[in-house]
Amino acid sequence: MASLRTTQSGFVLDVARLIEYAYEQGYELTFGDAWATKGHSANSNHYRRLAIDLNLFKDGEYLMETSDHASLGAYWEGLCPANRWGGHFRDGNHYERRYP
Repeated sequence: MASLRTTQSGFVLDVARLIEYAYEQGYELTFGDAWATKGHSANSNHYRRLAIDLNLFKDGEYLMETSDHASLGAYWEGLCPANRWGGHFRDGNHYERRYP
């Protein structure tokens, strides 16, 4: 099994790929929670630096619905079997990597 640090590095690389893909699709992004010390469930991957929330914009409009992130979520999950999109649990702007 990969170490937490190695898993974090792979996660960051996939986030970079996701950001690039989003911009290629005509979206713009800002960061929501990229790392947190409180405010999430006890086992949140935000605490492990393995989750990020992305704010999505298209043509200057803030897209808040889970469905707005569906194409990005599908792309995200296709990058690595351990990647999970928050749209499966009503948190559409959430992208994480499972560990362990």
